[in-house]
Amino acid sequence: MSLTTYDIGLEGLDALAGVDALCLFVAEDDRPLPGTAGYVDWRLSGALSRVLKQGFFTGVKDDWLLLPSDGRIPIPRIFAVGLGARKNLDAGSLGKALASAAQVLDKAKVESVALELPSGGRLDEAAQAEALQKHFLPAFKGKRVTVLADKALAKLLPVRK
Repeated sequence: MSLTTYDIGLEGLDALAGVDALCLFVAEDDRPLPGTAGYVDWRLSGALSRVLKQGFFTGVKDDWLLLPSDGRIPIPRIFAVGLGARKNLDAGSLGKALASAAQVLDKAKVESVALELPSGGRLDEAAQAEALQKHFLPAFKGKRVTVLADKALAKLLPVRK
């Protein structure tokens, strides 16, 4: 499996041609949407915000949403994963969310995925990198993982081409 990183932002999103799916982690207390979720929402003209406002998807723990990108980003499918409250996010809950995401992506036959690791709560970059390596990478059966990350986190990840 290959593992690469790109900076968080519109430029990073635009560089993801050939990726099957984008996995966004959304907390129930994320308003406005931070990071990659915010950039994607902007590109989708607020579609994710509208779904949140309507209550169809709220970001509670184990909440799931599949959205089409309609060509507004180079990735066709967007999976949104509910985290619960970001202030309660710790290494254990992050590990469970990542393992669950890997399982759902496998069921959807995703071969390549891009994701931004959730931050906040009681998490630092080392805990994020460890959770990815222990919980997501072993459970994801696809061939390519791209992590959208800041430079501090990117340095801790085992990049494999």
